[in-house]
Amino acid sequence: MAKAQHPPDASIPQNYEGIVNLITREYPALSPGYQQIARFFTQNPNVIALESINAIAEKSGVHPSSLVRFAQNLGYSGFKQLQGVFQTRLATAAPGFRERISALESELSRNESHGNKGFLKDLVVRDMAALQGLMESVTEESLSAAAKLLTSASTIYIAGQLRSEPLALLLRYLLTMLHRRVILLDPAGGLAQEMALTMTERDVLVAIAFRHYAKEVVSITEHAVAAGTPVIAITDSQLSPLAKDSKVLFTVPEDEYTFSRSLAAPMCLAQCLATATAAVLQPNRDSLPRIPSVTEIARDQKARLPKPQKLQR
Repeated sequence: MAKAQHPPDASIPQNYEGIVNLITREYPALSPGYQQIARFFTQNPNVIALESINAIAEKSGVHPSSLVRFAQNLGYSGFKQLQGVFQTRLATAAPGFRERISALESELSRNESHGNKGFLKDLVVRDMAALQGLMESVTEESLSAAAKLLTSASTIYIAGQLRSEPLALLLRYLLTMLHRRVILLDPAGGLAQEMALTMTERDVLVAIAFRHYAKEVVSITEHAVAAGTPVIAITDSQLSPLAKDSKVLFTVPEDEYTFSRSLAAPMCLAQCLATATAAVLQPNRDSLPRIPSVTEIARDQKARLPKPQKLQR
């Protein structure tokens, strides 16, 4: 593979955001092996910052020399220079996070061989780390932008399959309880892509997919972009096929477990999106925004939210 052309050393990104943007820009032209490394770097920045090159190579499934060549291909002198930027990110963006990671790793090591209760502790500790990462990665601006789209759209389309389906179902439920017009693009009946063709620029698509990305969700997202429909993407990396043309992007990187990936952080994000939408729809409430449940409405008609006023376009 020919080495990519990069600016002089002084112009090489010296911050995490710059590195991610560089990797995202170069990703389509990278070899499959380098793409594998690129995905691991963007999805596991704390691992890159805290662990040795041998440990990172083992976790990413490549030889340590491949990590060195990957760094050089991006324009860095070697792996250490690239790793230093990831270490700076921890020191500046999240003071004390190194200590929390070390404590979590210590907790994991103490519970590796304690039977089924050990499995539970393993999952809980990893979810705690994922939720902490969610707090640090999601911005007020992105939540506000997503809530604005979800309140102003004529119809909200939601696409999420495989392990993402529970997220799609939860969002459909919560947004329906807020009196939003919601269409779930599920694979039942084989009509998901045909239904997606009805999307217009007045609507919004919430696309949810994690690696290995459901092909139908990727295709539906491409339909939305072609139709001018804004896309709110919930995925695992800026290198995801959902990320490129999304209007609002939420990345929720998580460690892969031996059997699956946890949905704790993505579920929390879905609930937050619904709450942020409720806050826009209930501007005059003195208390926190609320989303009534079907049970509440059946028990007490006063629990039903007033019909939201039509928003000016």
